Amino acid sequence: MAPSVEPRDDAKTEQDKAIDDWLPITSSRNAKWWYSTFHNVTAMVGAGVLSLPYAMSHMGWGPGVTVMVLSWIITLYTLWQMVEMHEMVPGKRFDRYHELGQHAFGEKLGLYIVVPQQLVVEVSTCIIYMVTGGKSLKKFHHTVWPDGPDIKLTFFIMMFASIHFILSHLPNFNSISVVSLAAAVMSLSYSTIAWTASLAKGVQKDVSYTPGGASTAANTFNFFNALGDVAFAYAGHNVVLEIQATIPSTPDNPSKKPMWKGVIFAYIIVALCYFPVSFVGYYAFGNSVDDNILITLEKPTWLIAAANLFVLIHVIGSYQIYAMPVFDMLETFLVKKVKFSPSTKLRLITRTLYVGFTMFIGMTFPFFGGLLGFFGGFALAPTTYFLPCIIWLVVRKPRRFTLSWFTNWICIILGVALMIVAPIGGMRTIILSAKNYKFYQ
Repeated sequence: MAPSVEPRDDAKTEQDKAIDDWLPITSSRNAKWWYSTFHNVTAMVGAGVLSLPYAMSHMGWGPGVTVMVLSWIITLYTLWQMVEMHEMVPGKRFDRYHELGQHAFGEKLGLYIVVPQQLVVEVSTCIIYMVTGGKSLKKFHHTVWPDGPDIKLTFFIMMFASIHFILSHLPNFNSISVVSLAAAVMSLSYSTIAWTASLAKGVQKDVSYTPGGASTAANTFNFFNALGDVAFAYAGHNVVLEIQATIPSTPDNPSKKPMWKGVIFAYIIVALCYFPVSFVGYYAFGNSVDDNILITLEKPTWLIAAANLFVLIHVIGSYQIYAMPVFDMLETFLVKKVKFSPSTKLRLITRTLYVGFTMFIGMTFPFFGGLLGFFGGFALAPTTYFLPCIIWLVVRKPRRFTLSWFTNWICIILGVALMIVAPIGGMRTIILSAKNYKFYQ
């Protein structure tokens, strides 16, 4: 499935250019800087923001605030690195994460290092958004029609998937700009509802800010899982080069300028969403908060219904943002390696099968909190927290013991620690959830 390294832009054959004009990532390069803003907001401020008060409940005030702020700073730094490295070779744009990896580690090794991680991130995120979309739709249904029939979660996931059986056939990033813009607006909206509704409820009676595990071991595993929740919330790097690839570039105005401008605005929005939701939600409910803050908030009914509807609209856009690079990998492999002809039929079959696959896995393992923790640590921590730093050290070669050298190594050490411990907590949560789960519940 791994695509081959791209030739230099000025050395491509007419056939290569025709294929690039058909593939999702490189078919359109007329995006504006604000496209970067709402694409990045849609990619990052997803379902993970709703689990942040729950993550705080397992970390406590001191560690929780520290982890949240450090993650914001580290991931902004590594995102800046990727934006800078997009066009660091004259005449070449690294339009895909694996192309940057190939430049740093070699054609084959770069693929082996980056492609599996990126695929795990993007596919797992699509699966999690299948679960989130289904749960939000079910919560909306129950909120507006409390006496209605008890429809199983699996059917709501199928309803959510039916939307993507249609939207997934939009050809490229720019074609989903309207969907992504709506999703970005929704993310700010439901985040604001989550923390303002929590603030309005105030501190609950007998609230406790101590970890609620049955034992020290349980609290430790829950802390590990919480770290994965935070890592998942800060996941936008896996599609950043693909987003930047849609922006036009000239020697006088390289794409990194408008891209970075968009990233700055996006990260301001991220801060406005993440910090109030995390801290106010935890302040109001303490360790009794659910792994989705909107489940904890039951009233006012109309506001919670609206918030779940906003989440639904947002994860529709987020799913498409993370699915597009997967479509690009699949179609690149089928066209360049297997030598299928680019066609609507090929795209229809490939994308329909992918949506069906993520739907089935989401229906089989709908464990929101555990999935966030496991995949957040296992896959998103490397590609978000430290892989950009490793690539930076390899290709930019900062002098030893300089500020840049120290900064990158600190990010690498913290990221590796996160990658090791977070999946342990996430897997434990999934196992505990699976004991009481039935497929048709």
